Amino acid sequence: MCELYSKQETLALRRKHIGPSCKVFFASDPIKIVRAQRQYMFDEKGDQYLDCINNVAHVGHCHPEVVKAAQKQMELLNTNSRFLHDNIVEYAKRLSATLPDRLSVCYFTNSGSEANDLALRLARQFRGHQDVITLDHAYHGHLSSLIEISPYKFQKGKDVKKEFVHVAPAPDTYRGKYREDHADPASAYADEVKKIIDEAHNSGRKIAAFIAESMQSCGGQIIPPAGYFQKVAEYVRGAGGVFIADEVQVGFGRVGKHFWSFQMFDEDFVPDIVTMGKPMGNGHPVACVVTTREIAEAFSASGMEYFNTYGGNPVSSAVGLAVLDVIKNEDLQGNATRVGNYLTELLNKQKTKHTLIGDIRGVGLFIGIDLVKDHQQRTPATAEAQHIIYK
Repeated sequence: MCELYSKQETLALRRKHIGPSCKVFFASDPIKIVRAQRQYMFDEKGDQYLDCINNVAHVGHCHPEVVKAAQKQMELLNTNSRFLHDNIVEYAKRLSATLPDRLSVCYFTNSGSEANDLALRLARQFRGHQDVITLDHAYHGHLSSLIEISPYKFQKGKDVKKEFVHVAPAPDTYRGKYREDHADPASAYADEVKKIIDEAHNSGRKIAAFIAESMQSCGGQIIPPAGYFQKVAEYVRGAGGVFIADEVQVGFGRVGKHFWSFQMFDEDFVPDIVTMGKPMGNGHPVACVVTTREIAEAFSASGMEYFNTYGGNPVSSAVGLAVLDVIKNEDLQGNATRVGNYLTELLNKQKTKHTLIGDIRGVGLFIGIDLVKDHQQRTPATAEAQHIIYK
């Protein structure tokens, strides 16, 4: 498609016709991007940028194999997913093969938000419980049901925490309640979840689910201490709830060694529900919920049919299959490990030079740089961080 408007005309039209809550990057001087290739993006003048913002172009912008798969299927058929078609079942089979055996039933959606909303429905139907335990600073999507369980959002607005929502401390060993010098931070943070469960039960409430990103992204690149999820899952399942692992931002090999981030500390750990989205379509809108046969059967027993017009349509499934092929054929998990280790090494060298850097944490290509004004107090250097991001 040829360019129709100047940058200023595009801005003016955006202000006129696009909702004011829909923000652009670099508000004071937005970048107008007209094309992209692999890790690079190009503006209307042809200037090249290294893309350090997008978390959906998982195998690179406009990857030729992904483009070819979408184009080939678009030329044949794209229709709603109630028709029998090989792509959706092949994709479900391939996705399931990356997960523990118990996680074998797929529900395809169009976005991570849809996936997390459906995960809540599955969890609540399973035993008829209602309450949800979420982590402080968490973000799980833009649907109303997800804003309700996303402190990252509802604490910023005028929304009041609902009575069925319980907020547990983020398992942050750098600036959280239990830090790296604690003898057993995993158990300490898990015990906070146990307290929430006990208090809920004492109030006559029942826990449907604990939901957490396998590594908290919007909440500050928080990597939970080893053993935390296993202990939490034990408490939650004991209360009749299920464990939902949100892999929307951190899945598909981003951590390098493992395909899924929940496997990072214990390959035997199996969530009850896994949600995924952003990277799985490399920018194409496709997402998924994968769960156990037992939970899927309980959902079906409700009598309510689940139908998503375009979830898992032939084109989306073809794109998803191509992304899986590229991750494998180009050894992108190995790349995430190699490049991530190198980047971490370089950042740690910067840490020795700059007192502003308090902590470098991460695994694979999921890395956080925590800027502080004071190393003892670990006071967030918020304004400085914002300045560096825009630079």
